[in-house]
Amino acid sequence: MSNPLVGILMGSDSDLPVMEKAAEVLKEMGVQFEMDISSAHRLPDKTAGYAKTARKRGIEVVIAGAGMAAHLAGVIAAHTTLPVIGVPLKSGALNGADALYSTVQMPPGIPVATVAIDGAKNAAYLACSILSIKYPEIAERLEAFREKTRKTLIEKSKKFKEDLIIAKQTA
Repeated sequence: MSNPLVGILMGSDSDLPVMEKAAEVLKEMGVQFEMDISSAHRLPDKTAGYAKTARKRGIEVVIAGAGMAAHLAGVIAAHTTLPVIGVPLKSGALNGADALYSTVQMPPGIPVATVAIDGAKNAAYLACSILSIKYPEIAERLEAFREKTRKTLIEKSKKFKEDLIIAKQTA
């Protein structure tokens, strides 16, 4: 897996603080990725070209983040049959609700998996889940991550209960 398997696109460099969270997760999972800016409205030819050539370049999943009208994921999905995960970004007067609606409301036959507003981390985890079907090493890393998360939560629960008991005894 030396070539990028995941493409991360965003509509503007102002989207980077959220979208780099997807990159962090992919790095932790050992998944190669590429990242670029490509606006559905301001760079439509670049966006379509990216989507049309992604499979040939080895990309297997695309994560696309955009705010406001948020057509980036939909435009990409219109030009490829690869899985596309949309990340609606919190921006504008509606704080991302408009981006969420325009990302999730796709016409039949042009699906976009959609995560929560600013949910770039979950987009990366979903990309890993998709890739884990083909790559057992990604499946193993994903399961290890989930097990670590479970253990951490059990420990936090245990400490919470202990602290609660102590608080009740001193009250």
